[in-house]
Amino acid sequence: MLLSRRPLCRCEKLASAPIDLRRLAVALLVLCALVLPFLLWGFRTYQLALAATHAIAILGLNLIAGQAGLISLGHGAFYGLGAYTLAVLTRHGSVSAYVGIFGAALVCLAAGYLFGRMVSRLARFYLALATFALALAVPQTLKSSYLAPWTGGVQGLYLDRPGAPLGLPLDQDQWWYFVTLGILGLALWMTRNLVAGRTGRAIRAMRDHPIAAEAAGIAVARYTALTFAIGAAYAGVAGALAALLLDFIAPESFTYWLSILLLVGAVFGGMTSVWGALAGGLFLQFWPDVAATVSRDLTQPVFGAILLLSMRFMPDGVAGLSSSARRSLERVFWLR
Repeated sequence: MLLSRRPLCRCEKLASAPIDLRRLAVALLVLCALVLPFLLWGFRTYQLALAATHAIAILGLNLIAGQAGLISLGHGAFYGLGAYTLAVLTRHGSVSAYVGIFGAALVCLAAGYLFGRMVSRLARFYLALATFALALAVPQTLKSSYLAPWTGGVQGLYLDRPGAPLGLPLDQDQWWYFVTLGILGLALWMTRNLVAGRTGRAIRAMRDHPIAAEAAGIAVARYTALTFAIGAAYAGVAGALAALLLDFIAPESFTYWLSILLLVGAVFGGMTSVWGALAGGLFLQFWPDVAATVSRDLTQPVFGAILLLSMRFMPDGVAGLSSSARRSLERVFWLR
C-alpha cells in the first residue's frame, strides 16, 4: 500500500530551505567565476588567479587555526616551501609544472606532518612561538650558501609558466586562472567533506575540550599532526601556483609578514568557515587597491582600519555576516 505524503510543516520547510539557498549561491558563484575571465581584461584575470592562490592557503590555515584551534604564525613557511619545491623540480628535475604542483603538495604534506608531531604537546603561546620560529627560519635557510645552487640564494629563481595545452583558445592568464580555480574548487570540496566527517568532529573536539577528547580516545598528537599536514599541503600548493603566476621567487617573498597577512585574511573571511577563505583571498589581493583610493601613502594605516572595523562589526568574518543575513532573509521569507 502506498503511503500518503504528509505536507511539510513550517519548521521542516525552514530546515530544508538553507540547503537549497546554499546550493543556489554556490551555483551562481561558480557561474560567475567561469564567465569572469572572458569579461575582464587580462590583468584582472591575473589578479583573480592570485586571489584564488591566497584562498587555498587561507583554507589550510582555517583548518589549522579555525577548526583545530592551533595557533599558527608560520603558515607562510609552508607557502614558501611549496614554491621552492616546484622551482627545484621544474628547473633541476626537468619535470612539468603540473607535476611540480603535485610534488609541492607531497613535500609540504610530509613537512607539515613532521612539524605537527614535534609541536603536538605544545599549546597556546608556546605553539605560537614555535610556528613563528618556523616563519623566521625558512627564509634564512633558503639564503644558505649550501642551498644556493638549488634555490638561487638571495638572487631568487625565474620560472617559465607553460601556456594552455592542446591548442585551447585561452591566453596564459586565462588558462592558469582556470587551473587555479579548479584546484581551489577541489580543495573546498575536500575540506568541506573533511570538516563534516568523523575526522572533522574529532578535530573540533580536540579544539573545544582537549583533555576530554583525549579521555574519549581521540589521539590528540596524531590529529594535530594530521591537521598541520593537510594545512601545510594546501599552503604548498598555493605557493607553487603563486610562483608560476609571479614567474619569480626569492626568499624575501616568504618572510613572517606573509604568515601574518594570511592570518589576517583568515580572520577577515571567517576562520571557522570553509567558504570564508574565498573572502579572505579576495581581501588580501585587492585591499591595496581599495586603500590606494584613499591615499597611496596610507596603505598600511587604511589596512589596519579595515581590519579593526571588520573585527568590531564582523567578529565571525564575512562568512559569519553572510550566514546571519541568510537566516534573516529566510525568516522574512517564510513569515510572509
